[in-house]
Amino acid sequence: MRILALEFSAEQRSVALVDALGDGAGRCLAETVRSGGRATPAVAMIEEVLAQAGARREDVEVIAVGLGPGSYHGIRAAIALAQGWQLARGTRLLGMSSVEAIAAQAHADGLRGLIAVVVDAQRGELYQADYHLDEAGWREVGPLRLAQPESVRAAGPAAPMPVGPEVSRWFANGRVLFPRAETLGRLAAARTDYVPGEQLEPVYLRAASFRKAPPALRMP
Repeated sequence: MRILALEFSAEQRSVALVDALGDGAGRCLAETVRSGGRATPAVAMIEEVLAQAGARREDVEVIAVGLGPGSYHGIRAAIALAQGWQLARGTRLLGMSSVEAIAAQAHADGLRGLIAVVVDAQRGELYQADYHLDEAGWREVGPLRLAQPESVRAAGPAAPMPVGPEVSRWFANGRVLFPRAETLGRLAAARTDYVPGEQLEPVYLRAASFRKAPPALRMP
């Protein structure tokens, strides 16, 4: 089964084509990674990956989308691509945690012990989720939440190692790690909880808030 993975939740964006091997494992056939945020040519990246793998659009059976948290614009762009693909071809869709993809990438890179995956949440806050990594894999030990940078520092020597796309902005000892489409695709190879396109939504922990506009001024 061919899985097209789209990870646009950070400044560095990536697309990968992964072959699901039937035992929950996945083999990456091709991946392209580019930096540039909104200027990243998403469709061109998809075409590049398909060409590298010698695949056609109709070969894609599943699209896995990184839902963040992260760049709202990037995640929305990936969701729109996936929704359009499903409408045109009936392709199955998966919504994936970009934070879990970072934890999986940290494990693949050899990190062990307690880590805090942190992502910029704006307004002086971070998204944070804690994972414990050992030789067997990784497991979540602290759910995704909004946090202050000081709360991570306050743990002192017992603090988890901070990792994430922009981690050096807050923590000198942090490890910069981006969510990767290849990792996302490998995680998707073990998933079957497909959803219709309209159910894909960016991860966003804040409650929606609206301010009523003042009444229009009337000219005398």
